Amino acid sequence: MPDKNLHFTHFDASGQAHMVDVAAKAPTHRVARARGRIRMLPATLAMIEAGGAKKGDVLGV
Repeated sequence: MPDKNLHFTHFDASGQAHMVDVAAKAPTHRVARARGRIRMLPATLAMIEAGGAKKGDVLGV
């Protein structure tokens, strides 16, 4: 049975994303490469830039 007390460390009590202190974490060398393309209507981009999405900050997470 899953533990019902599990929580996401990157979200506060109100569900807002926040930075997590990783100062005590040991350094890890990693390399990553990514490429992507996002296609959307100009009105969608304007809504994201204005912060008007119904579900909140689209780029914050």
